[in-house]
Amino acid sequence: MNVQGFGDVAGKLRRSTVQVVSGNRRSPGSGSGVIWTADGTVITNAHVVHEQVARVELWDGRSFPAHVAKRDDRADLAELKLNTKDLPSIAWRESTALRPGELVIAVGNPLGVVGALTTGVVHLSGPIRGLGRRPWIQAAIRLAPGNSGGPLADAEGRVIGINTMFITSGVVGGGIALAIPSDTVLNFLKRGSRPALGVVVRPMVDPVKGTGLLVLEVASNSPAEHASVMIGDLLIGANGRNFESADDLSDEIDESAGAILRLRFLRGDRRREQEVSVPLSRPQREAA
Repeated sequence: MNVQGFGDVAGKLRRSTVQVVSGNRRSPGSGSGVIWTADGTVITNAHVVHEQVARVELWDGRSFPAHVAKRDDRADLAELKLNTKDLPSIAWRESTALRPGELVIAVGNPLGVVGALTTGVVHLSGPIRGLGRRPWIQAAIRLAPGNSGGPLADAEGRVIGINTMFITSGVVGGGIALAIPSDTVLNFLKRGSRPALGVVVRPMVDPVKGTGLLVLEVASNSPAEHASVMIGDLLIGANGRNFESADDLSDEIDESAGAILRLRFLRGDRRREQEVSVPLSRPQREAA
């Protein structure tokens, strides 16, 4: 690709990348998003939007209110809807066709810098040890706070993923960027929201009970909070199944949608197993 061709690709990606502002005065937050369709669909990370409403700022300076049409906290994806048309939408490419070594481009709004662009190469594509069965695009590219929700594109400007996090490698200047594959985004748009427990967990081994999931965060007004699940609890199973990974918890949540999740856990000195029944409502079908 010549310099002029790269400039055209970069310019189009910048026009299709937005800044997403969410939260309130006490806990403001912002990230990036990508215009998926010209009729007002914007895709971003679920962790970027803290409320049901947000503000989306376009590259040309225009600003629109947006509402969360769908969200999936486990996939870390959210679909925003803007009441406008004729937006500069992206083209996408199936992420399964990616090959290691391909050039990739990331656009976002890191640290308040609007439309910042970085380049790198694809490292791997697939699951990552310790992060469950879900696939990730791993790229040798630099991201910073504010890049979350922005596009990761190939050399032709076709979006292949949604940038989500940057993992440092322990080497100065080293690290790897993780993006949610475009195929996962398409499945999310087709499937819609899934039920969620409302916890952030990390696998750990208990000397008596074996593998469990340590609760690191409990979302406000979530099924977990209503069931009095607390930070520090060790989730060990549900509905008669023992947990070996966070994917086991996700499977039980999916199977229990619209019903009761019988969650087993350890608390305090972790000598006595406890159980709580958590109602999981099935998400309502979104309007077409």
